[in-house]
Formats: sequence, C-alpha cells, structure tokens
Amino acid sequence: MQKGKLVSWPELPLEWIGHTGPVHCISFSPDGFHIVSGSDDQTILIWDTKTGTVVGQPLEGHAGAVESVTYSPDGRHIVSGSGDRTIRIWDAETGDAVGRPLEGHTNFVRSVAYSPNGQYIVSGSDDRTIRIWDAKTGSVVGRPLEGHTDSVSSIACSPDGRYIISGSHDNTIMIWDAEAGTVVGKPLGGHSGRVSSVAYSPDGQHIVSGSWDGTIRIWDSVSGAVVGKPLEGHTDVVLSVAYSPDGRHIASGSWDERYDMGCRD
Repeated sequence: MQKGKLVSWPELPLEWIGHTGPVHCISFSPDGFHIVSGSDDQTILIWDTKTGTVVGQPLEGHAGAVESVTYSPDGRHIVSGSGDRTIRIWDAETGDAVGRPLEGHTNFVRSVAYSPNGQYIVSGSDDRTIRIWDAKTGSVVGRPLEGHTDSVSSIACSPDGRYIISGSHDNTIMIWDAEAGTVVGKPLGGHSGRVSSVAYSPDGQHIVSGSWDGTIRIWDSVSGAVVGKPLEGHTDVVLSVAYSPDGRHIASGSWDERYDMGCRD
C-alpha cells in the first residue's frame, strides 16, 4: 500500500474548524455537496464541500459523544449514533430532529447505517448487539442480532440490502441475513486484534476489514474465505477502511497518522 497525499479543493482551508471536541465520524451526502460530522462535543455539523463552511446551526440533542453519522440514500435525512445509547434521525435540510430518539441499546451506539433502499436503519453497540429499525416509524424490527462476545464497532449493509456485516472487538466479523436476523455461516476469524471497521465492495462480492492488529483483510462475502494475504504497512491500529466507488481500491486510516490507498488485487 502507498501512503496517500492530502487532497483538497482549490482555495479551501486545509482545516475546517467548527467543533469544540475531537471529531469521531464524517460522511458525504449522496450528491457530494455536503459533509456531515459528529464529535465529542455532542453535536453534528453539516459542511458545504465547495466553501468548507458550516451550513446552518449545529444539530444538538445527544447527551453523549456522537460516534457515527451517515446520510440516507436519498440525502433527505441524517442518522446519528451516540454514547448516550440513542440513535437520532435529522432532517438534512432544516437540521430538525425527526421524531423521538430511537432507544433500546444498553450501551454506546458505535455504528449506524441505512439500508440501500432507505427503509431501515441498522445500529451496532457496545452492548454486543445489532438492531434494525424502521426508518419511518423508528420502531425496532425483530429481535436484536446477538452472537458477538464483545462490542460491535462497525456495521455495513450489502449493496442489495440482503445482508449485514458486523466487526467486533471479539476479533471477528459476522455476516447476517437482514430479513431473517440470523448469522450466515461461521464468524470470519483471522485478525489477532479488534475489528474496528468493515465495508462491502460496490459489487457486494468482497468485504474489507481493518483491525487493531495493524492489518487489513479482504474476504469473499459468499464463502467467507480470506482473499490473498493481509494488507500490511500500517504501524498502528487501523481505524477505518473503505472501497472506492469502482471497487478497484481500498482506503485505510490509522493511528499511525497515515492515510493509505491500495489496489484490491
């Protein structure tokens, strides 16, 4: 893997200042015009990608650090998960909270994601469970998905919406049938440290994972087999991984203060 270079829009400041605490999470809007960020300061900010300025007022309501944020597929809503054990839905245009907080987790909510059709929200928590919520009503769908023996740090939905993947501090990755709520196959084991981040490839055929063991692994999403050797190069915990839209590259971020971009094959 190669060490990446800083890329910025012309004439934009390299640092976008607005939060008063560490920033835990960021996500692009589907149209690319905005970025949403969540912070230890318990707020969410929306940024204009052309100017690097904050749009509107901070989204306030959480009573704990905002651990995860993402846009709905149509860009109309933002969902956030927090250390206050709740999930909130926001109107992306007005910044208003939509409905009541989604409550049910008994510990920090570490990761939230929308299903590809936008009808459901999936959440992973330090309470070792994954929950599915109706995005329109806010009600829980089915029973909590249980199987991990430690915190669920990262979740993602397959591009077709049929499956959910989860990465955990128990060093494993699990694949779940989103409709049945059951585990598909055996846990994917191979990392020797906590799994901090998981993501599907755009075609849904592969899964990428980043770990506290400093490596990145690629998995066959059908068989669960490891594809190739671990991707090595980071010298500390790998905190985040993501596929490029064309599926040819994987980006990774680490506590070693490096951002790397590597080819999948």
